[in-house]
Amino acid sequence: MIFRFGPFELRPQARELYKHGIKVRLRPQPFKVLHFLLDHAGSAVTREQLHQELWPSDTFVDFQHGLNTTVKELRGALGDSATEPRYIETLPRLGYRIMVHVEVEPLPTAGAAVAISAPPVPLEDPAIEDGPLPYTPRSRRWPLFLGLAVVLVVALGLWFQTYRNRPRPLPEGRVMLAVLPFANLTGDESQEYFSDGMTEEMIAQLGRLDPDHLGVIARTSVMHYKNSPEQISQIGSELGVQYVLEGSVRRDADKVRITAQLIQVKDQSHLWSRQYDRELSHLLTLQGEIAQEISGEIQPALGQPIKPSSTARLSAPPAPKNYEAYDLYLKGRYYWNKRTQQGFQQAVQSFNQAIAKDPGYARAYAGLADSYALMSAYYLAPPSELIPQARAAALKALELDKDLADAHVSLALIAQNYDWDWQTSDREFRRAIALDPNYATAHHWYAEHLAFLGRFDEAFPEMQLARELDPLSLIMQADNAVFLYYSRQYDRAIQQFRAVLDLDPNFPRAHMICYAYVQQGRFANALADIETWRRIEPGYWADADEVYVYGRQGKPDQARRAFDNFQRSSRDQSVDPFVSVGPYLGIGDTDQALATLEKSVTAHSPGLTALKVDPIFDPLRTAPRFQSLLRRVGLSPSAQ
Repeated sequence: MIFRFGPFELRPQARELYKHGIKVRLRPQPFKVLHFLLDHAGSAVTREQLHQELWPSDTFVDFQHGLNTTVKELRGALGDSATEPRYIETLPRLGYRIMVHVEVEPLPTAGAAVAISAPPVPLEDPAIEDGPLPYTPRSRRWPLFLGLAVVLVVALGLWFQTYRNRPRPLPEGRVMLAVLPFANLTGDESQEYFSDGMTEEMIAQLGRLDPDHLGVIARTSVMHYKNSPEQISQIGSELGVQYVLEGSVRRDADKVRITAQLIQVKDQSHLWSRQYDRELSHLLTLQGEIAQEISGEIQPALGQPIKPSSTARLSAPPAPKNYEAYDLYLKGRYYWNKRTQQGFQQAVQSFNQAIAKDPGYARAYAGLADSYALMSAYYLAPPSELIPQARAAALKALELDKDLADAHVSLALIAQNYDWDWQTSDREFRRAIALDPNYATAHHWYAEHLAFLGRFDEAFPEMQLARELDPLSLIMQADNAVFLYYSRQYDRAIQQFRAVLDLDPNFPRAHMICYAYVQQGRFANALADIETWRRIEPGYWADADEVYVYGRQGKPDQARRAFDNFQRSSRDQSVDPFVSVGPYLGIGDTDQALATLEKSVTAHSPGLTALKVDPIFDPLRTAPRFQSLLRRVGLSPSAQ
């Protein structure tokens, strides 16, 4: 299996550690300790455990000295510190613990399609090649070795079958760059729009430069560092980038000065810097021109051959006619990312205001389309009311700019969630990714599309691309947990959900953790999460979930009382029929659950997109009526 944490990736079978795709030299004993700690991520590892597993023939005194030396060397390789640890925590008089979230990717198994990727071919490391094998739990060594050859043959065959049908992934080991928010040095907060606009323009220009070899972090992640005291080394580690571009803007009545510098994260050396003094004329045009100059001048410093994609859009989308429209658009995306009812409403207001300022601004229409489409997906109004507005806005955006990736993604989402036209949705997602390979939302929603179809071997790599481009996005982290839940990886799903809730306990999508708890029989945890969500968002959703949990727990009396509460709380509201499916399953009324699903098809309920993969529907899968529903939603094998 493969362990991923922060910017690092540990490959035990190959006995290799990578950071940002570059091999890190590590002697065998520190490597074995790291493997053991990662294999027990989330738990304390005692010194006695390490002694027994990794130093079985040494004396205790020699072991103590050896372990201290080994951990010190390991921290050096990770750039960690004993006094201010970021990866390995020392537990006094006990042992050690991994502090960060660890993703574990199992080795491919026979019979499953596998997306294979490989790191850059590293230079040989004699210290590792000549050393003993890394730690592998004794009970698992030989089955892994014996099965590896068969697994690889099957995986390669399946990979070649599926590769042609997938968008080309960005190469592993590509250069990753973050454009930090340009500092506003005017002393006038009303001028923030200009410095923020410069940041956005630089991200757009660099993102089109060479998307196959250069990944540029999305604005939603870098804006976390606006006016932030974090050091470059910390930012680089958190975002997983090798380079950072930072700059500043100063302007007076008729002139503007923009400075920019490119910094290499590993040693914080300044590779390039430049100052631009210009007369003010049309600010938006000036901003684009300077951004284009900077992107051209830093190419040699990045050390990358510039090979523009033959399909990616090379020209910038038309700029808005004034900064008010642009500023309103950015505000709209900020509110849209909150994924709350109030956030969506504020987003719609901001996008409409931007359109009023500039009726020809295509990106504002795409933002409006995304807002209406997600308001439908979050059950904030009937799809029949919201989707026509979303479709009209997306088509208007494409009328204004046929190559706008944002608008193609909007159409893809509508085709998927409302039309159940999976072929058109797939085609539009692919078109958007081809036009802008650095558009994180395109990768995110296409990953969701693949997950709905049960193509998890393709969905997870696609989501990984999205998360690399927008590493601080809560919705992408939460949806990754949802995919783990859909693929029946409940332990990992819960771990990922918890990571999101630690960052924002109010984030709605992460409260799907209760369903993962149910699948593991952890009903007390599920009910506790429902109570937490009820305090945040009182209403019929929490009541509906409670019915389902009590029913799965085998408590029919409590389930029936909760069902009565649900009916009372939803009676006076326009509730999508799909919301009632879980409660009917909770009280054991499968006939009514199926009848409600049929009503949901008529209403084009957004939850039907998960019909094929959501474990909640497992009790219904053998019913002919359920198979008919799958065909009507385009999710049966014969319909695809």
